[in-house]
Amino acid sequence: MAHSLVESLMLNKKETCKDDKITEADAPQNSVTFVYQTRVAESLRSVTVSWCRDPTDHFLSMTVDNTLKENKFSCRIDLESGQSWGKKGLRSFEMAGARVDIYWDLRRAEFTTSPQPNSGYYIALVYKKEMLLLLGDLENDALIRTKSKPSLEEATLVCKRDNVYAKKMFCTRAILEDGKTEYDVVIETSLSGPDDPEMWINIDGMLASRIMNLHWRFRGNEVVMVNNFPVQIFWDVHDWLFTNELGPGPAFFVFKPGVLETTSDSNAKECQEGTGGSSRGELLEDSSTTGFCHYLYAWRTA
Repeated sequence: MAHSLVESLMLNKKETCKDDKITEADAPQNSVTFVYQTRVAESLRSVTVSWCRDPTDHFLSMTVDNTLKENKFSCRIDLESGQSWGKKGLRSFEMAGARVDIYWDLRRAEFTTSPQPNSGYYIALVYKKEMLLLLGDLENDALIRTKSKPSLEEATLVCKRDNVYAKKMFCTRAILEDGKTEYDVVIETSLSGPDDPEMWINIDGMLASRIMNLHWRFRGNEVVMVNNFPVQIFWDVHDWLFTNELGPGPAFFVFKPGVLETTSDSNAKECQEGTGGSSRGELLEDSSTTGFCHYLYAWRTA
């Protein structure tokens, strides 16, 4: 069953990556996207939150879909501006005849290498004085400002997707251990030289997997244990090693907490639709997997 899932995950990679093709005029853009599901206006809806940064721009975008995939609400927050007033705000919109509010305060947000802040911020989605989704570490500040109460039904994180650019070492924060805990994940590569190409996957500073002979094992999967919890790792590094007619393409990784299930996963399809990967999302819907997944697109730079 694991092999069929790998094949489903990796098929049609050329189609999926067409929109992500790098040209010489493009500047690498690191981005991280989260897709949540929460009940807004009495219906279950998808909320997509994306943090993006390149050499000239840094912004946050947030989209709330309605049940028919029509008239979705989107807003964009500029994080590059030096004006602190622009980093605290409120946007309101109407959905199913009711008001929905998005509050944010990023004035004290602290960033490192990721486009997403580490601390010092909040983003809150509020409906009828109920906080449906809260991001960030300033929960008390958010509750006071919005005059709301936490929702009794916690929002569900469907998936996380990263686009990371680097030469040999790709770093991300992967949500593992049943989708609740984040770990530092570092993928190191050695693709040239006298030895066969290989890569190492480290989780919280510990070697989780070493994949040798990548010319033969450019696609595959392994199950590793993280704090005695199984985590599946899928990889496709074909475009790192071989000429791609579409131009330079990324390696593709999936980190999935837990074990394989036998039910289809519509949540995975929702994530791919929310982040532009509809081709692979359709494959995932029919594959034998369920629950949260973390997708990583690793782009090699010169």
